[in-house]
Amino acid sequence: MLIVVEPELTIRLADELLMFLPATRRASVSRVACDGTSTLGHLVESLGVPLPEAGPMTVGGEPADPSMRPAAGADVRVEAVPRPQPVPLEPGQDAPRFVLDVHLGTLARRMRLLGLDTAYHNDMDDPALVVQANDEGRVLLTQDRGLLRRRALWFGAYVRGARPDDQLRDVLDRFAPVLRPWTRCTACNGELVPVDKQEIEDHLEAGTRRSYDVYGRCANCGQLYWRGAHGGHLERIVEDATRLLQSVQEGPR
Repeated sequence: MLIVVEPELTIRLADELLMFLPATRRASVSRVACDGTSTLGHLVESLGVPLPEAGPMTVGGEPADPSMRPAAGADVRVEAVPRPQPVPLEPGQDAPRFVLDVHLGTLARRMRLLGLDTAYHNDMDDPALVVQANDEGRVLLTQDRGLLRRRALWFGAYVRGARPDDQLRDVLDRFAPVLRPWTRCTACNGELVPVDKQEIEDHLEAGTRRSYDVYGRCANCGQLYWRGAHGGHLERIVEDATRLLQSVQEGPR
C-alpha cells in the first residue's frame, strides 16, 4: 500500500495568540500542511488567528511578510502584536480614531468619556463597519474574529475581556492613546463645548440649577452635561484609565 505523506511546516505561536485556537488544538507548536502556494498569512489564519492579531513573523529565523509563500519544512514563528501598537495618524492627529461593532456599546461610551473619538451605531452590519473604518481611518474594535479576517479592512483589533472594565484596559494597554476626559458626548461622540448656565436654565430641573454651575453641551446633538449624581462612578473610570495609561507609557520597571 502506498502511503502519501503531505509536506508540512511548523508554526510556533506566541502564548498570547493561543486563545484563538480551538480548545482541542491549543498548543504553541502546530504542524500545518504546506502546498507551497499558500501565503504565510493564510496559513496563520487557518489555525484560527486573525491576521490583525499576528505580530512580527519569521521563517527560519528571518523576518517574513504575511504575503510570503513558505516552503515545506519551514520553521515559522509568530509573535503577538507589540504593545503599545502604533497606528498611522493623519497630520495634526495625536490619537487613533476608533469604530466599534454593535456588541461593544458600553465600551464605546467609556471611550468617549475619556475623550477618544469613538464611532458606534447599534445597527451597523459588518460591511458598513469596514467601510466606515476605511473611509475615516478608524481602528475597528471587535470580538468577531470573522470580521477581522475581512481582507478589505484597513486596521482592526480584537478586544479581550468580557467585562467593559477589562475591555477598556485592553484597548488602553494596546494603543496607549492620548486621553482628553470630559470632552466628548457619550451619546453621539460629538465634541462638548462650555455653555453658560444662564443660557440653559430653562432646560434644567430646579435641583440641578441649585447644585451645579459648570455645564457643557454637545456641539452635535445638543445634549447637556454636568457632574451629576453619577459623577463619582465616572470619575473613578477616568482616574483608573489615567493611572493605567501612565503605567503603560512608563513601561516595565
